[in-house]
Amino acid sequence: MSAPLFRTRPDGFAIRPATPGSRPLGGSIHLSEGLSNSYLVVTPEGRVVVNTGMAFEAPVHRANYDAIDDGPIRYVLLTQGHVDHVGGVNAFLESDTLVVAQAGNAAQQADDARIAAFRARRSAFAFADVIARATRHRKRDAGGRTPRRSRPTPTLHFDDHHAFELGGVRFELLSTPGGETTDSMVVWLPDRRTCFTGNLFSALFGHFPNLVTIRGDRYREPLRFVASLERVLALEPERLLVGHGGPVEGASVIRAELERLRDAVLYVHDETVRGMNEGRDLYELMGEIRLPAELQVGEGYGKVSWSVRAIWENYAGWFQHRSAAELYPTPPGAVHPELVELAGGPGAVAERAHRRLEGGDALRALQLAEAALAGDACHRGALQASLAAHVALEKESSNFWQVSFLRRQIAELRRRLEAAA
Repeated sequence: MSAPLFRTRPDGFAIRPATPGSRPLGGSIHLSEGLSNSYLVVTPEGRVVVNTGMAFEAPVHRANYDAIDDGPIRYVLLTQGHVDHVGGVNAFLESDTLVVAQAGNAAQQADDARIAAFRARRSAFAFADVIARATRHRKRDAGGRTPRRSRPTPTLHFDDHHAFELGGVRFELLSTPGGETTDSMVVWLPDRRTCFTGNLFSALFGHFPNLVTIRGDRYREPLRFVASLERVLALEPERLLVGHGGPVEGASVIRAELERLRDAVLYVHDETVRGMNEGRDLYELMGEIRLPAELQVGEGYGKVSWSVRAIWENYAGWFQHRSAAELYPTPPGAVHPELVELAGGPGAVAERAHRRLEGGDALRALQLAEAALAGDACHRGALQASLAAHVALEKESSNFWQVSFLRRQIAELRRRLEAAA
């Protein structure tokens, strides 16, 4: 089996909002990169846009495409209902434009709208700074305002399969509900052996899928993911145009990558289920299940340990049968102040946290420091221990979400230390 491709592709920290300029991919296809890739297909009878980016970056995508061709935009195809795919639809709408999505798109958008404020808070730590730095590329409307987020209603939707032809180019749309959303679809150009996959295979191609996200999403089902992957594999594509980063080229490379990813997901699923049936503890399985060498995929977006928990809870829910206290609305740390007092106060617990750090156990040092801070939120020794633990954990990780969250916590702890001084 070939070497995993994820090692040579950009990581999550390379994701940036759209900037002026697009990239020709051949076959009248163009890529405009952004917080999620947007693509243009030019035909003699008009243009087709696949995904539109966020509202504030969509005018940049549009300008990039208008510099290539000024034909009418006949179709906007949405590979999923997340805002980084649909938020900029309005920038592309013309009098005869058809917006096409899988039938679940409306429900997916409604889901996002229902918890929009919650999710915005939960994802800001990862993208707020990047978006703020991109303001110089924003294109505003005639009133000087940043475009508002689109909430498009598809003019055409389908359940499993839809096909059309435009300017001699055949487009086939296939439902692939195992990706980041249940309305996920891929766009297949059979004559060009090219498949637009969006984020079906995670935001970072070649990495373990995010079966649950720390920003807040519904659980994703691994077996449905595998079934959707198999549907793409059966097309025998020679090129994948993915949600982030450049194309994945070559039929043999694509087959090897998808088969490795499929087998990795099945391995983690099967090992988790086996452990559940054997009566094993969730945290034990999270710590023990590892991919064998031949199934190594990236963990820069999703992680195996997180996915073990997602699989467990997707099957069994949140109650782990560890303690009756799980059944009551009291958080596990509610008794920390009393335990810290019994242990000799925040200073004694913070000192123990520092000893854990010296022994290389940053995670338990963090837990001790948080207990000490529950007793005294401004205790300088506990804040220092927590900061040092977060820094150590950040150095050990290459996962975009984990590192982003740790960095947010590090910045906050530094502010608290300055205030405590």
